[in-house]
Amino acid sequence: MRIMIRVALGAGAVLGLAAVATPAAHAGGAPGGGWGHDGSPGHGRPVHGHVVFVQTDAVSGNQVVSYAAGGDGTLSEVGATATGGLGGVLNGSVADHLGSQGSLAADPAHGLLYAVNAGSNSVSVFDVDGPWLTLRQVVGSGGTFPVSVAVHGDLVYVLNALGTPDVTGFVQSGGTLHRLWGSTRALGLAVPTDSTQFTSTPGQVAFSPNGSQLLVTTKNNPAGNDVDVFAVGPDGRPSAQPVRDAEPGTVPFAVAFDAAGHLVLGEAGPSSLATFVLRHDGTLVPLDNVASGQPGLCWVTVAGPFFFTGNSGSNSTSGYAQTGGGHLALLGSTPTDPGTVDGAATPDGRFLYVQTGGEGIVDEFAVSPSGSLDNVGSVTVPGAVGGEGIAAW
Repeated sequence: MRIMIRVALGAGAVLGLAAVATPAAHAGGAPGGGWGHDGSPGHGRPVHGHVVFVQTDAVSGNQVVSYAAGGDGTLSEVGATATGGLGGVLNGSVADHLGSQGSLAADPAHGLLYAVNAGSNSVSVFDVDGPWLTLRQVVGSGGTFPVSVAVHGDLVYVLNALGTPDVTGFVQSGGTLHRLWGSTRALGLAVPTDSTQFTSTPGQVAFSPNGSQLLVTTKNNPAGNDVDVFAVGPDGRPSAQPVRDAEPGTVPFAVAFDAAGHLVLGEAGPSSLATFVLRHDGTLVPLDNVASGQPGLCWVTVAGPFFFTGNSGSNSTSGYAQTGGGHLALLGSTPTDPGTVDGAATPDGRFLYVQTGGEGIVDEFAVSPSGSLDNVGSVTVPGAVGGEGIAAW
């Protein structure tokens, strides 16, 4: 489904638009002299294949650190690029200061990368050239404490988790975001200020595979604990109210979709992975629910025919295979560094990168044809303790 949107691109149609061009700093690159765009002698080995971007979420100044992946999946740092904004920390958070999935969103179709700046209520837009980033724009998120970004075609939606939690839409045109007026939808959540804030804020915004629906997980909020599903109109704006699919006690956190378009939901309460049919009317029909056997399952990453979860309570990732009809088979768990949070897989599904917030480390795994994981190394991301946000290209 291709959504056609017309917006005015004059000065009055843009909220907080500030275009900036900042080349990535190449300090701290690969041993032996860094990385060259041309791969010529004396400039380090050339970059081939996949790249991985990791957000630091540092409150003193957010950055995205770029890595080039070797043929064996190991990562080499290329450089760090400032987002032009500040990271943020939810009360009660430890390993994941944003309590979310999707704070760093890749848009390969347009060669762009989006990063949230929770501490300064903004979103950064980067041009992507291999592992090199150029900051193109910093734009107001339309709310308070943005934590997640969803992309479908030219539509971009941001989830704001504090103040009056909401989703706000933008249209991407020419590599910059333009506010889609009339697209903001409040989620009806009251967010506490004590240590339960981390578990009471919304977790992710995501599009359905065809872009006709916009989903938000509301975690363990007294007014939530559900999956909100908005219908997306031809003009890109959500329905006035969502269908609220109640998931009491499950703490719905992160979402993904399987190859057949079934919703895959990370449920932190029972620490399980659940699948659903997402109907056109926004209601969910349960298909399967498989416990991980590991505490703290929150994040979900798709890697080819497999799903891998972030289990923050056991410092591990659990693997699941798709067995058809929306059913899942648990493959077991693999240890990670402390504070397991989000993950990203290369587009071919051969390598999985698991972000751990305890010490700001990304663990590198090769994914076998059977779904087992082989640890091929790890990298420490400068300034990324407690950070969340990882994307692979």
